Amino acid sequence: MADCVKNFSEKDMMGDILSCQKMLTGGYNTVANEAANPEIKNVFMDILNDEHTIQHDVFDVMSQRGWYPTEAAPQDKINTVKQKYCC
Repeated sequence: MADCVKNFSEKDMMGDILSCQKMLTGGYNTVANEAANPEIKNVFMDILNDEHTIQHDVFDVMSQRGWYPTEAAPQDKINTVKQKYCC
């Protein structure tokens, strides 16, 4: 077992953490959406917000290290999305 962990790189571990965070936020989102009790919904909304923060922090670290590259979107595509989804 120890050899398996030694072969698991930091990049692999961070990728696994990010995948787990994505699954967690999906689950908490469903629970929050389907909560019949407002107090329970608020509890899960708080948890969901915390999990999104963790997910974004992991993403930032991976991005800074070049492990999760993203492309900058052209301004015309940004404007199209803004027009489509903003008020």
